[in-house]
Amino acid sequence: MNIKRVMIVGTMVVIMSFGSTALSASITSASPAAKWAATGVKDKDELLEALHQDSDEELYEALYEGKSLHDIAADQGADIQRVIDLQVSQLTRQLDERLRKGSISIDQYSAHKAELREIVERSVHTSFG
Repeated sequence: MNIKRVMIVGTMVVIMSFGSTALSASITSASPAAKWAATGVKDKDELLEALHQDSDEELYEALYEGKSLHDIAADQGADIQRVIDLQVSQLTRQLDERLRKGSISIDQYSAHKAELREIVERSVHTSFG
């Protein structure tokens, strides 16, 4: 058998198998697809709102340049106390969830919760650049 003929026939078989797979997928998905809706999800991140930042990228760039969250808030005229309260609230919810799931003990929960605000207040003044 001629090698060219083998290559042509092989190529045709591959194309037909891919083509039938693609056709089959389009036929089976002819019915309308269910639309996913994110209920209860905010359009913008709370931290971005608190810092008056437009995007994650903008915040990332400011942090990459060596600014602390306090610096970013001051530059944007944002209230740093709101940022601190937000972070404490978010971390408290995480601790509550970890306690509920049993991944930490009540003693660990109490110890972490007691130092949470102090850690957050220090972290907003820390620059990582």
